[in-house]
Amino acid sequence: MALTLYNTLSRTLEVFTPISPSRASLYACGPTVYSPAHIGNFRTYLFVDFLVRALRNEGYDVEYIQNITDVGHLVGDNDSGEDKVGKAAREEKMSAEEIAKHYSTLFFEDSRKLRIIPPRVWVKASEHIADQIAFIQRLEERGFVYSISDGLYFDTSKISDYGKLTGEDRAQLKEGARVEVNKEKRSPTDFALWKFSKEPGTRAMEWESPWGVGFPGWHIECSAMSTRYLGERFDIHAGGSDLIPTHHTNELAQNEGCFGHDAARYWVHGEFFLVDGHKMSKSLGNTYTIADIEERGFDPLAFRYLVLNAHYRQKQNFTWGSLEAAQHALERLRMSTHALPRPKDATTLTPDLKESVTSTWQNDLNMPLLLARTWEIVKDETLSPELRAEALNYADSVLGLDLFAPPEAIPDEVLALTRRRNEARDLGNFEESDRLRDEIRSLGYELKDTKSGIELTRRGSSTDYPPSFH
Repeated sequence: MALTLYNTLSRTLEVFTPISPSRASLYACGPTVYSPAHIGNFRTYLFVDFLVRALRNEGYDVEYIQNITDVGHLVGDNDSGEDKVGKAAREEKMSAEEIAKHYSTLFFEDSRKLRIIPPRVWVKASEHIADQIAFIQRLEERGFVYSISDGLYFDTSKISDYGKLTGEDRAQLKEGARVEVNKEKRSPTDFALWKFSKEPGTRAMEWESPWGVGFPGWHIECSAMSTRYLGERFDIHAGGSDLIPTHHTNELAQNEGCFGHDAARYWVHGEFFLVDGHKMSKSLGNTYTIADIEERGFDPLAFRYLVLNAHYRQKQNFTWGSLEAAQHALERLRMSTHALPRPKDATTLTPDLKESVTSTWQNDLNMPLLLARTWEIVKDETLSPELRAEALNYADSVLGLDLFAPPEAIPDEVLALTRRRNEARDLGNFEESDRLRDEIRSLGYELKDTKSGIELTRRGSSTDYPPSFH
């Protein structure tokens, strides 16, 4: 069985056939570093991580590139308003460079906590201005660029099938409804390639160009940087479904204008999160971050486990209750793997057992199916403990849950408090029992009463260990 992926451009499930037989080239859109990435963003980055892990398991050398947008992403829906990074810098009284560095570092740390494999290269928009200028110049030479008072724009009328990534025709695509329409543009769908500085020397980030002092539009960075590192033809362009109508539609148009063809063979998109059934928004106060998850005592990998429960092309509803259920499930899964011998080598797996695992991700990255298969292996007593360990470790190479990480020692203080709490409960002193439970919780540990005793787990860690106390 071969790996299949749903290609947004063709709207069909296609067998992945790379340009080079042994190499898979992948460009994924990364964060705009003006604020912490929220859990909706990280659902997309986790989907890309599952894809990278699956490609590696298929035997490909994965040439994976991800961008860091630190300039050019404006707050308006039609290339208007302030730069998001510049606005954050002004509000937080920091330089644009400091803001970008601060939130980039936070993004890298959150990604590490979620065990997201980093790209081979992270590329920053601000460090590739020359590439973006060169790309615009080529578009200009080919007749796709015109100038108005606030900058250079791409003429979408020159692309006969502009908007094909969305499945809509040009008449259905329109400028953002929440902002004033730019009347100078030839068409509402035309978009900025280079914006002029209104007062040169006053912006946080601006550069000299053949057209005057200014800064790049948002979309040009991905066309310029993806093709610089991967060539004008590469395999996969990945990102969130929210990027399809504007960013990816315009990026595709730029590629066709520059090269006469699209750069990516497969466009693959992950769906977004709902929170308690609603779209995430700052006004609703539900744009939760990894820090929010940790502050409530959850392991970041419980969030990873939660994301595994829905197919990447399906919307997923986040609730704190669902995250709690995911954490409990992850703890049970770890208990099962800790009871097994340490895995050695997946090459010892029988062909049928290996195929039962591999076929799940080959089926359009069906992570819920892989998770279900993992639990089947845990419960399959017809398999030897050694074989179960090898199969679970092989599944975890894509799940990324760090199932066989060695358990961490629990501090003596926590063990002593747990014994005191157990004694208080046995004596019927429930007030003291509850007080000790709260004290243990304040130290980062959770107690759970079971038929066999008390399970103790460390909260907010990727290596929880639940011993029993009798």
